[in-house]
Amino acid sequence: MSDATAPFVTSPLGGRREVTFQRFEVSVEDGPDRGLTAASTGDELSIGTAEGNGLQLTEDTVSRHHCSITSNRGRFLLRDLGSMNGTRLGGFRIESAYLKDGASFRVGRAKLRFRCVDAQNHAPLGDAFGHVVGRSETMRRIFAVLDRVAPSDSTILLEGETGTGKGLLAEAIHEGSPRKTGPLVVVDCASIPAPLVESELFGHVRGAFTGAESERIGAFESARGGTIFLDEIGELPLELQPKLLRALEERTIKRVGSDDPIALDVRVIAATNRDLRTEVNRGVFRADLFYRLNIVRLRLPALRERSEDIGALVAHFYAQFQPDAPEPPTELVAQLERQPWPGNVRELRAAVERSVLLGDLAPELTGQAPSAVNLDGRFDPNVRFRAAKEQAIAHWERAYLQDLLREAEDNVSQAARLARMDRNHLRELLRRHGLDKGSSR
Repeated sequence: MSDATAPFVTSPLGGRREVTFQRFEVSVEDGPDRGLTAASTGDELSIGTAEGNGLQLTEDTVSRHHCSITSNRGRFLLRDLGSMNGTRLGGFRIESAYLKDGASFRVGRAKLRFRCVDAQNHAPLGDAFGHVVGRSETMRRIFAVLDRVAPSDSTILLEGETGTGKGLLAEAIHEGSPRKTGPLVVVDCASIPAPLVESELFGHVRGAFTGAESERIGAFESARGGTIFLDEIGELPLELQPKLLRALEERTIKRVGSDDPIALDVRVIAATNRDLRTEVNRGVFRADLFYRLNIVRLRLPALRERSEDIGALVAHFYAQFQPDAPEPPTELVAQLERQPWPGNVRELRAAVERSVLLGDLAPELTGQAPSAVNLDGRFDPNVRFRAAKEQAIAHWERAYLQDLLREAEDNVSQAARLARMDRNHLRELLRRHGLDKGSSR
């Protein structure tokens, strides 16, 4: 049996490089699907009743997208996807937990068993993609996928926290496609008032509604011959999702107030800071639209998950803001590499810019809140409301967790009791903010 705790390793593959990680399988031990087994083919195995899951069950207490198991550096993270009847490990309902070889868990009423397999999965690594910066294995795996799919017309769904660079990656995909000479039209679904979303996407004719004094071309028509980037697709109102689905399936649209179909000639890239499988389970995102968008789904890791990229990112941003300087100060890079960056790459970029402007270390390093968060109530027109809000929450959350650990004397179980929080969920928050000290208490 291979060592389940072994880290990723890289090895040559036909002149390229690959990442190798432990394969695993999940089998059903009771219920109507007893005896069914599925093995991982990549770094994630999803479990649920919907088609497309790695392990598709028929048990009626299992949600369409119930849970997932992700392999990462020899550790296996079981994560509930907002299922109706929950995922249970050791008799406790969990949001996320790491599995050991041979562990059993329940999804709904079905009992499943997790096992490591004496085999490995392989994934190729790319060296670069466009102007996106990254040398971590996670980013290089994304580069390898994009090298293959960018030249196609396939729909791509980008998932990741706010600030991870989904917009920048969408630009790179457009530039790496045959449509690069066409327009790249960006639609921020989170910032458009709900009554105007349909008009923004599909356009309208004169007199279609009060205030429609002239004909208007929508984003899909404006992107003809190029790419449309639907940012924050998870915020699209539920009542408009069938119309977007119809447009994607039939490759035609109709302007508001018109019955005349207009043929589409666009490539679609969508992005969200949510896991749309969870949103499907909640009933706020249509399953059929998710399946239509989920042709190629890529998750951009948070910066804390690829800290080895920080040095390269700092050098990249420093060269942008200080083109006459050969490289950033070593002290600055060292300080920035020690920060958790809950605002991800966007927050890091702002810190480097402030460092260049002020000639000193960024405010985050002296315990002050970053200016983009606007915790002092000032309005910054360059920062979107949603981004500012999420960064402010992230900084408050980190400060709360630090005080909580201090009060509990670094005892995670005691901290969970004080906060009235599930212990596994608390561990996930601590890991997310770089505060997990590995305590088993």
